[in-house]
Formats: sequence, structure tokens, C-alpha cells
Amino acid sequence: MSHAPASRARRLRGLLVDLEPLRRDRDYRLLWSGQLVSGVGRAVTVVALPYQLYVLTGSPLSVGILALVQLVPILIFALGGGAVADAVDRRRLLLLTQAGLTACSAALAALAFLPAPPVLGFYIVAFVAAGLGAIDQPARSASIPRLVPPERLNAAIALNQLSFNVVGVAGPALGGILIAVVGVAAAFALDAVTFLAAIVALVFMAPIPPRPGAARPSVAAVKEGLRFARSKRVVLSTFVIDLNAMVFGMPSSLFPALAIDVFGVGAAGLGFLTAAPAAGALVGAVLTGWVSRVRLPGRAVVWAVAGWGLAITAFGLATFSFPLALFFLALAGAADVISAVFRSGILQFETPDELRGRLSSIHILVVTSGPRLGDAEAALVAALAGPQFSVVSGGLLCLGGLGLVVRRFPELMRYRSPVVGAGVSEPRPAAATASVLAAARGPEQGTTPEIVRLPFELDSMETEIDPPTPEDAPRG
Repeated sequence: MSHAPASRARRLRGLLVDLEPLRRDRDYRLLWSGQLVSGVGRAVTVVALPYQLYVLTGSPLSVGILALVQLVPILIFALGGGAVADAVDRRRLLLLTQAGLTACSAALAALAFLPAPPVLGFYIVAFVAAGLGAIDQPARSASIPRLVPPERLNAAIALNQLSFNVVGVAGPALGGILIAVVGVAAAFALDAVTFLAAIVALVFMAPIPPRPGAARPSVAAVKEGLRFARSKRVVLSTFVIDLNAMVFGMPSSLFPALAIDVFGVGAAGLGFLTAAPAAGALVGAVLTGWVSRVRLPGRAVVWAVAGWGLAITAFGLATFSFPLALFFLALAGAADVISAVFRSGILQFETPDELRGRLSSIHILVVTSGPRLGDAEAALVAALAGPQFSVVSGGLLCLGGLGLVVRRFPELMRYRSPVVGAGVSEPRPAAATASVLAAARGPEQGTTPEIVRLPFELDSMETEIDPPTPEDAPRG
């Protein structure tokens, strides 16, 4: 009789995020911890900067312009940053970018302390910071498979999402309170101070040198990464589906106008609006223990993006109730984190290490430029037809675009997970690595990824969870 509660407890543990990478992989733990602290500061600035611009100009269009200002350096530097990350010590590169981002946050604080803060100055600093981030993020993402063994890679990806969404909840809430109590300048100053945690963590990490024979940064190296992305249609589909969701369904540029003019909740309410998607994503990330048991992760991505579009549409229809609007934003965030975990897993397992920096740069280009394009699109539509229409129409367009993506990329719905089981030492066999590199350098091959059979499989989105056994590998 006593076995039933124990079995239920094991099943529950199988749903929770796997902490093994933090327990067993020192350098990953350092990278994760430093980024967690500095990420809170960055999330404070994510709230403070658009708020400052909206207060100075009184126009939601100024926030849309900020999105475009941040998009331009991402488009310029992201792909080249990925090529650099494949060719140099990734730890050293991260140290340089983090130092530069610290200086940018300090510059924002100095501008905000001025009696008449110049709008142009904020745009210039935001441009520089976005360029540094476009180099920093591919190097950080490409480092993770070097810091954990393959059997803990999915768990590390899920932990990254957990960290990202803890930051997304705590940072905006803290930012709203700081703005209301001590002002915008203090919020920027906090961001500058928190970067020190990431720098200290990187100092204590071991170097992450490039692989022998790594390609030198060049236009040819960038083109090789782009050819690989094009040749691996399942990887390409993850980029396209995320762009669709973010361009049409990302209304964050409207949060200042919604908080101040529609809901009437001020700066503190703006913090809650910004934090709500991350709060839902945090819950979703905590409950990611099941992701390594989904046999068709592409199908999971499709369902998650559909949930995102429906939730954003409902948020736009719920302007009569601030708590209900927050609830729908939280649902959207939960759907988004599930999509992110599966998309990141597909990318990392389908890309050899020689190309991970460049493919990570494309991934970062998508996940950072998509929301900024979405901010600009939402702000433009709001200027013409009002913020509520902008949100609702964006959610519906996201759902329509999802149908087109599924039809154009049937490979995504058919994709079977090559998640590594216990006893496998590489995420991709050498023969498979050679084939995908050949695909990157030549015409499209249309190869099908090798399937690694697991002792458990989930068909479609059926999530029957077996109790963990001692033989099972750590689950992410």
C-alpha cells in the first residue's frame, strides 16, 4: 500500500526541471548563476528604457522606434558574432561583451540623471548595447554543449529557460517598483552593478577554446552557416515558426500605453504586464521534466505556438479586466517557454559543434529581431487603429501564419527526437556530423536525422510519464 504514494512522488519528480547540470557541471553552474544575477538587472532596464522614452515623448511610437533602433545592430552583428564565437575562446569573448554591456548600462544611468534627458542619447546607447548583445548571446548559447555532457544537454536548455523566466518575473516587477520609488536612473544603475556577477563568474570558468581546425571569421564562414540552416529544413522551420509568432503576436511595445491609458495602473502595473508572460513561462519551465520523453518535439512546437496565439488574442479582448489580462499573458508565456525548449533542443542536436556559434547566431537573430519587429508592427497598428485592435489582430495573424508554416514545412510535424539516452557520449555520431557539414557546403541533401530509440517514447503530445528507474539517464 505504501508503494502508491512513492510512485506518485516519483511521477511528480519526473515532471520537475532536472537540476543535475547545476549539481554536477561546475562551469555551467558558474555561467548560469552569473547570468541569473545580471539578467535581473537587464530585465529592469527592459522596463525602464521604454518607460523613460514614453514619459519623455508621450507617444507609443517612440517605443516602436526603440525596437527598430535595437534591431539594426542585431541584423548587422549577429551573424558575424556567431562566426567569431566559432573561431575564438568563447569565455574570453563573453568577458569582453559583458564589460561593454556594463558600460552601456552605466551610460543610461548617467543620461537619466540629467535634468533634461536627451531622447537621442538613449537611442544611441540602446543601439550599442544591442550590437554587443548580438555578439554575446550566440557565444553564450554555443558554449552550453561544451559545458555539459550530451545526456544533460536538454536539462541544461530547460534550466536556461528557467533562469530566463525567473529573471523575466523578478526583473520587471523590481523595475516597476524602482521606477516608482527611486526613479529611472537608479534602475539603470542597478543594471550596471549586476553585470559584475556575470563577469566574476566568467573569470572563474575554464577557457572554452575553438575546436581544432575551426573556420576563421569571414563572409565565407557566415555563408556556410546560412547554407547549413537552409539545408536542414527542420532547423529552418524552427526559425520561421518563431518569427511568425513574434512578429504578429508580440505586443510588448504597447504595454506602456496599455498600463497608463487603458488599464490606468501606472508604472507598477507596467511592471506586472511585463512580468506576466515570464511568470507563466516560469511555471512552464519548472514543469519541463517531461520534455525528453516527447517523441515528436516538432509537433509540440506547433501546439505551443498555437497556444501562444490564442492567449495573445484573449489578452487583447480582456482590456476590461487587468487581472484577467495578466492571466492570459501568463498563459502565453507558458506556451512560449515550451516552444523555446523544444526549438532549442532541435537546433542543438541537429548542429555539429563546428557550426554551433553560427547557427546559434541565426537563432539569436530570430529570437531577438522577431520581438522587435513585432514591437514595431504592434506600435504602428496601434497608432492607426488603437492598442486593443493591434493586440487582437496580431494574435489572429499569428494563428493564420502558423497554418501556413505547418503546410510549408511538413518536416517539423514529422520530426522525431534524437535525444541521447544513457551511455551515448556524443549528441551526433561522427558520420552524421560529416553529412550535415557536407550539406552546409553543398546542395540540399534532404537527409533524415538518425533516431535514437529511448526506453520511453511519447507519441504526438501524449505525455504518459513512467516512474524513473535507476537505469534512466537524468531527464531535462
